[in-house]
Amino acid sequence: MKRAVSLIFLFLCGICISAQSFQYKNEGPKKFQYKYKNGDSYRILSSVMEDVYYNGYKHHTSEILNRVSVNITSVNDGEESAVHNGKFMTSEKSVLTGYNINKTFSYGEEYTSIFTRDKYGVYTISDEYFMPVVRDVPVFPDKEIEVGEEWFYQGHEAHDLRRTFDLKTPYKVPFNAHYKYLGVTTQNEKKLDVFQIYYELSFTVKSKSLNTADENPETTTGFSSQLIFWDNEKGAIDNYRESFKIEIITNMGNVLTFSGTAHAEVTDFIRTATQENIDEVTKKIEDLGLENVNVTATDKGLTLSIENIQFEPDSDILRNSEKAKLDKLSDILKNYPKNDLLVTGHCALRGTLESRQQLSEQRASAVADYLIKIGVKDKYHIFTKGRGAEVPVATNATEEGRSKNRRVEITILEE
Repeated sequence: MKRAVSLIFLFLCGICISAQSFQYKNEGPKKFQYKYKNGDSYRILSSVMEDVYYNGYKHHTSEILNRVSVNITSVNDGEESAVHNGKFMTSEKSVLTGYNINKTFSYGEEYTSIFTRDKYGVYTISDEYFMPVVRDVPVFPDKEIEVGEEWFYQGHEAHDLRRTFDLKTPYKVPFNAHYKYLGVTTQNEKKLDVFQIYYELSFTVKSKSLNTADENPETTTGFSSQLIFWDNEKGAIDNYRESFKIEIITNMGNVLTFSGTAHAEVTDFIRTATQENIDEVTKKIEDLGLENVNVTATDKGLTLSIENIQFEPDSDILRNSEKAKLDKLSDILKNYPKNDLLVTGHCALRGTLESRQQLSEQRASAVADYLIKIGVKDKYHIFTKGRGAEVPVATNATEEGRSKNRRVEITILEE
């Protein structure tokens, strides 16, 4: 997962709150291992609230959303390890003067990564991949563990410094993680084992050796303190939390500090773009009497395309007729409570390239904001994207074609 920062593109992940916030039971010694099955899939969604300081003065607050979807493509050596095929996406909002932290998250750049992880949690991954950043956490010993027992295992962070230093491979930073088994707690009617993890970072990059004259980080220190909630029946993480602080001194003597908290949830991957679901949703749309709404399977999931969606002229203000349409569609969208939504705006070929892109983004946000308002999703489970006039579904030479191209697509994501 990626925690993006404005100046030096430092990438981190993890999560935490005080261990004293929970009550724990002792169920005796247990052995903990990852359990893998061919075809298994899971999704991780983490949110980060981060304060950024420059030479001791607060510069801004960032809210960062990391979305990861992973498929288990093969299990090796009698379930000793498994190959993971993952997609990583990050979106960030910064709170500056006049900026609204409550706006929806845009769907950011995606990264692909393929790696192997053994049953104890140790990674094997090629240097061509930059995600995930934090690796070999958690790692379990090959024995039963008592409540209160502690152990250490070396992990590492793999930082993406391509934009900053033009490094072609991840910059790897080792750390020695300190583990402690706290016991069993209950969350959302689930019994979960809890582990406390702490590690510190300390590394230096010599800018001169990288042939760059720009300002770059030279010395980085910090810590990560995490609570991991483990589903021992599934052999997988259920959720995790973190508090962190990172301090960077640049080659020009400036000091940047990043501190905050984060939380992540791990859920099962739920497929939506099946023929059965397409037929079912199509029938519901017909029963609701909704016109100009098409249902298709796309590479990201099940997509509802609302053609000729009506806004006030050259604006992103939804007309009441379209709000009524979304009210009806909400009954369909709420049938997928564990799936995120992607709202994509499209325009007809009018105006400049820049104005079309901006308008498509604004209209996607307007639809997403309304879906949030009526309780379909919260802002952490709905994303927006503008495509301008890049993806027409009809000719722009006629008004009928342009009306089809003026559309908003709502995708029930299955990744």
